[in-house]
Amino acid sequence: MAAPTTGAAAGVAPSALLLTLLADARLPSGGHTQSGGLEPAVRAGMRPADVAAYARARLRTVTAVEAGTAVVARAAAAAGEDLGPVEAAWAARTPSPALRANARRLGRGQLRVARALWPAAPGDGPDPCDDPRARTWSRPVVLGVLAHRAGVDARDLGRLVGYDDLQTVVAALLKLEPGDPLEMSGTVLALLPEVEELAARVAPLRRPGEIPAGGAPLMERWAQAHAVTTERLFSA
Repeated sequence: MAAPTTGAAAGVAPSALLLTLLADARLPSGGHTQSGGLEPAVRAGMRPADVAAYARARLRTVTAVEAGTAVVARAAAAAGEDLGPVEAAWAARTPSPALRANARRLGRGQLRVARALWPAAPGDGPDPCDDPRARTWSRPVVLGVLAHRAGVDARDLGRLVGYDDLQTVVAALLKLEPGDPLEMSGTVLALLPEVEELAARVAPLRRPGEIPAGGAPLMERWAQAHAVTTERLFSA
C-alpha cells in the first residue's frame, strides 16, 4: 500500500476535497470531541426544536469570531507575520475561560494535523508550528496556518469554520436527544446560506482588529457550568 501523501504535495488537491477532509469529525479536533456547547444548553432546558435557532445564533456570534480569527491567521501566516497578536485578538473576544481552554485544547489537536499532513516545506522559513507558543494557540489560529499551507483560500476557510460548527451541533443532538438523522440533515441544509453569508463577511479580513466581536453571554455561562459538570458526554 502506498504511503499517504503529506506536505506540499497534499496542497494540490482540489479545494472541495480539502474541505471535506478538514471537516471530517474523525480528526483530533473534529466534532466528535465536543458538542458546540449544545450539551450544557440541553441540560439547561433547550428543546430539540430550538437547535436550529441555537446554531444560527452561534454562526452570528462565537463562530463568526472563530471564522474571522482563522482568516486573519491565514493572512498572517502567508505574510510571515507573528501570530501572537491574532491569538490575543481572539482571546479578547472570547471572555469565557472555559471556551478559551476548550479552543486551545482543540488547537493542540489541529497542530497535530498540520504537522502530520502539511509540514513546512524546506525553504519556507521559520515554521509557526515550531513556535514555543504554538501549543497554547486556539484552534482557529492553528487552522489559519494549516489553511495557508494547504492552499485553502479565505472564503473556503470561512465556509469550513461555519460548516464545522453547524455539523458539530446537529451531530451532538443525535447523541443527546436521538431523533431522525434526516431531519438533522435538513437543519444543516437550511442553514447553509447562513454559512455562506458568514464566509463572505470574513473573507476580506486581514488584520487582528478586524475580527468580529459578537458575544453570546448565555452560551458562555453554559460553558462555564459545563466545565465543572462531572457526568457528561462531551468535553464542551
